[in-house]
Amino acid sequence: MGRIAVTIMAKAPRAGEVKTRLSPPLSATGAAELYRCFLLDKIEQVRSLTRAIPAIAYTPPDGRDFFEGMAPDFLLLPQRGPDLGARLANSLEHLFALGHMAAFAIDSDSPTLPTAHLEQALDLIATPGIDLVLGPSEDGGYYLIGLRALHPELFEDMPWSTAQVVPETFRRAEGKGLTVATLPPWFDIDTSEDLKRLEVSLGGPAGNPARHTRRFFMERTT
Repeated sequence: MGRIAVTIMAKAPRAGEVKTRLSPPLSATGAAELYRCFLLDKIEQVRSLTRAIPAIAYTPPDGRDFFEGMAPDFLLLPQRGPDLGARLANSLEHLFALGHMAAFAIDSDSPTLPTAHLEQALDLIATPGIDLVLGPSEDGGYYLIGLRALHPELFEDMPWSTAQVVPETFRRAEGKGLTVATLPPWFDIDTSEDLKRLEVSLGGPAGNPARHTRRFFMERTT
């Protein structure tokens, strides 16, 4: 298969603007620093995918300089649209317009997601007959969506931030006659309970790939 783009949906890590549900227990500055570590880990992970073109869809518009410094080897595109659905659809549309044969959008707040899941996603989207690859999050959303062609109706008027996102995506895909492949579920970090789970999960062997996030917990004071 031709070029496959994997783009991270990312925000500039500014205090009070990212991971606000983690403050408390973290300070606003601490939550922003943790998210910066998430980004560093996710960028390293995507960079390791030798079969993919790495990209970042960033917000806000004036955050480009930050991401150029963090990932100078990544394709950078600004997020456009009033809601998550529009931003996802527009980012994927941009990638298809550049000539990519398939495109993925992945989240930036699942630092412990195994790289094997992303490798599996690349295998699946290259499989004849598969139109859509979905990586479900445990909260009912998804950490990854990949397509061979843009289908805007998968993103319009979705019940974002609810447990209905994945079921509704399946329903719409079925209505379009799309063949869907799914990855194993994983968890992202939104709440203080998620934060505790993350810290525990990083307490194992030092070989865990989320090295920046691990270091945050080792060094944090707030």
